[in-house]
Parts: sequence; structure tokens; C-alpha cells
Amino acid sequence: MSLTFAQRARYARQLSLPQIGEAGQRRLLEGRVLVIGAGGLGSPAAFYLAAAGVGRVGIMDGDIVEPSNLQRQILHRAADLGRPKVESAAEALHALNPETEVRPTAERLTAENGPRVLADYDVVVDATDSFASKFLIADLCHATGKPYVHGGVAQFYGQVLTVRPGRSACYRCVFEQPPAREEEPVSGPLGAVSGVIGCVQATEAIKLLLDSADGDMLVNRLFVYDAGRLTARCVSVARRAGCLTCGHEDERYEKPRKEP
Repeated sequence: MSLTFAQRARYARQLSLPQIGEAGQRRLLEGRVLVIGAGGLGSPAAFYLAAAGVGRVGIMDGDIVEPSNLQRQILHRAADLGRPKVESAAEALHALNPETEVRPTAERLTAENGPRVLADYDVVVDATDSFASKFLIADLCHATGKPYVHGGVAQFYGQVLTVRPGRSACYRCVFEQPPAREEEPVSGPLGAVSGVIGCVQATEAIKLLLDSADGDMLVNRLFVYDAGRLTARCVSVARRAGCLTCGHEDERYEKPRKEP
């Protein structure tokens, strides 16, 4: 597939990067990324994936736009209040890049619908805000062999981890299991922190589509960002022998557990 004149103009800055070039841009145009969550993380992640020319961007979220969302969820506007998030998100992404196929899915991810939804994508971006959803995504991606990019934010903090199932530390390797009781966040996050972390997730998803080397991504490394002190660091992580998701190689693609 040759790039059109319009595509060369739109993606000129990416084409000039030796890590991308024309071959890499074609891979992005053929790439398929599912963003689970159209909120604080999913908004910037999906926005920059569409801007980069990813061929298909899926948006999965069962919520509607509420006033408190507008502080950080940049895909939505005041006029979108009360609309399903996937509708306003799809509208914003289409306006940004009409060439990108945007697939809205107005439902929550479950163990039952997960395999069907994930089958249409190459990479998954975990932009959810609950532990139950994050562990479910880890199990589903492991079961289906889909690489995924975890992201999380709280107050002034954020973190990102990229996972290649079967060959790198997974989300459960690092965090083991959900807390016994999921508590409501008492403060934050600062909206700009969601933007930073969502952009890092988009970068990692793009590098997965480009098949970058593990050492060039956040594979086996947890990126930790502190906006309060304005520091960033990477913490080395490793596969854990007792991990319930990936601790047993022979059971790598076991049927995912049901949502807690």
C-alpha cells in the first residue's frame, strides 16, 4: 500500500522519523488499537492514536458524560453532557482524522464479551479506573495473546506498564490481586496528569504496532510519574512464578476468570 499525497502531507513529521518512515506509517495505517475507557486516560490516548493515523481505534465504555468528567476527559464537551461517552468520543476522533475507523462499543468489558471484542484488535490500551477492570483486562489479554498498555492515575501520580503476554511481567505479576474492597477515590486526579499518562500509553501502543524492541518500551519496567515533584522514573519488574495469570507457562492461554 502506497501512501497518498494527502497522507504524506498529514503524517510528514512522522515520516521524517527514522524509527517510523513510510514502512512504519503503513503499519500504523493498518494497525488496530482498542482503548478500554473513554475517560481521563482514554481521551488523550485515543486522540493521539487517531492523530498518528492508526487505522482502527476502538472505544469501549458504558458510561455517559457527566459534569465532573470535563475537568480531564478532553474528548467530551459541555454540549455532550448526558450522551454516551463512546458517541461523543467517536465524533471528536472522526473530526480529527476522518481516515481513522472509529468503532464505539457502548458496553462494559466482561469475561463473556471480552474475547469477541478483543479479536478485532492488535493492541489494547487499559484506560479504566477500577482494579476489577484492570485485572480482568490483564487476564483477557493473556488468554488471547494480545499485548496491552496499562495506565493508572491518582491525585498527582501516574503509572504505565506495557505487557507482552507470555514473555514479560504482566499486571498481576506486579500488583498480584485486587484489594478486598475497592474504595472511591477521595481526591483528584489532576486533569493534566491524566493527559501525561494517556499520552505515554498512546506512545507505547504506537511502538507495539511498529514492533519496537522490548528494551525500547516499558516492557518489564513500570513508569512512575509524580506531577507534584515533577519527577519520573522507571522501576524494573519481572515475571512472578506464582502469578495467577502468567506464572505457569503451560497454562498461558487459559480461559479468563469472570469479572469480580
